[in-house]
Amino acid sequence: MRTDTIAAIATALSDSGIGIIRVSGEEAVPIVHKVYRNKRNEDVLLEYRSHTIHYGFIIEKNGNLIDEVMVSVMKAPHSYTTEDTVEINCHGGALMMKKILMTVIEAGARLAEPGEFTKRAFLNGRMDLSRAEAVMDMIHAKNQFALRSSIKQLRGSVFVKIKELREKVLYEIAFIESALDDPEHISLDGYTEKLSDQVSYFARELKKLLDSADDGKMLKEGIRTVIVGKPNVGKSSLLNLLVGQDRAIVTDIAGTTRDTLEETVNLGDITLNIIDTAGIRNTEDVVEKIGVEKAKNISEEADLILYVMDSSIPLDENDENIVQMIKGKKTIILLNKSDLDEVVDKSSVDALFSNVCEKSCSVYELSQAQRDEQNNDNENICMIKISARKNDGLDLLVDLITKMFFHGHLSYDDEICITNSRHKEALLEALESIRQLQVSLENNMPEDFYSIDLMNAYASLGRIIGEEVGDDLVNEIFSKFCMGK
Repeated sequence: MRTDTIAAIATALSDSGIGIIRVSGEEAVPIVHKVYRNKRNEDVLLEYRSHTIHYGFIIEKNGNLIDEVMVSVMKAPHSYTTEDTVEINCHGGALMMKKILMTVIEAGARLAEPGEFTKRAFLNGRMDLSRAEAVMDMIHAKNQFALRSSIKQLRGSVFVKIKELREKVLYEIAFIESALDDPEHISLDGYTEKLSDQVSYFARELKKLLDSADDGKMLKEGIRTVIVGKPNVGKSSLLNLLVGQDRAIVTDIAGTTRDTLEETVNLGDITLNIIDTAGIRNTEDVVEKIGVEKAKNISEEADLILYVMDSSIPLDENDENIVQMIKGKKTIILLNKSDLDEVVDKSSVDALFSNVCEKSCSVYELSQAQRDEQNNDNENICMIKISARKNDGLDLLVDLITKMFFHGHLSYDDEICITNSRHKEALLEALESIRQLQVSLENNMPEDFYSIDLMNAYASLGRIIGEEVGDDLVNEIFSKFCMGK
């Protein structure tokens, strides 16, 4: 680990009221001391106590004043990095912050690498790796759930659970090893039954964490949502309604949308990464054909299909082609233009899906009256009536997505939600080791095999909190951080 003194701009590099230059390391205070003067023109930074803030000026080597500032002094080990840290609060603006940063570097600091402040906090033992990753998750949070989840992880929710599991695994390893080393004093008689119960507990806890991972990742990164339908059924109107502005061109001319249009939309705690596609129909227009083919390819990778139908016009062969294309996908049918005379209803939609899917297929319709007691056995196909023009049905759409993806609730206040793909991978490896152990127990294998599987699970869990990771992985994780963090 490098222990030299580092410096970086810790706030956004743009025009703002305040900018912060962070300096950390053994020489942080002496370095800033060289360029700081108080209002009496005294270079007294070395005399200031920890966790105090002082008004003064940053001065160039030739004595010219750069800016009036507030300087915070935080001495080791009571700082973010556990090192001596000084933060210079100056006037915002890219030019000003860069000038002060260069002055600090000329005085002896080094430009920090991306994530190096948090990396030092991890390497100095102030936080485990899961907490360090939560810092970046908090910065990049797209919705309230992601923000709450990252705050919980920053406070140690994942660390505490993983540490608890590792301690229990380690106890079993130690008992087995001790018994094998000293069989005269420590007996393994009847231990297999006891270990089997404990292993079942490990499997349940790991499975519970993994069950939260898919929901957590989707809530954190957003649901990949594709809007499909025939031309002129209201797809672009729906996108504009969800976005809250006229993002897509809407006309009465069929085939207006020729290419995909992507937007990120927050609906409460749910984030939708929405892709509006060209209307799907048989056409001889070369450009429109390309748009239709692109819509089909994108739909294959979707987490959710919003299939918009115009309830005022009959279903036709184009609808059959769409159903064939989205077959097997989680789909919400939006029966649009519900304010007009209805030609398409639930029975006709049922018949369409049953004919194309070649089996009995019941579409579940959710109405305002049913929203609280919905219990849909066929979770892949649901239908609601909306009017994009009148802004009707959006609240039902949010309810339906919540029930379809998150078991009807988004409350993780009392639970840990895994949102990091690296954590999920480690948990899968740990669960596989536990399942191998269960097989060994069923086959009455020697106790040495139990210890090996437990050690593998222990190591996999250790990678989550950073106790079983190499330098390359640490460097890769922190390289994704922003410069001043």
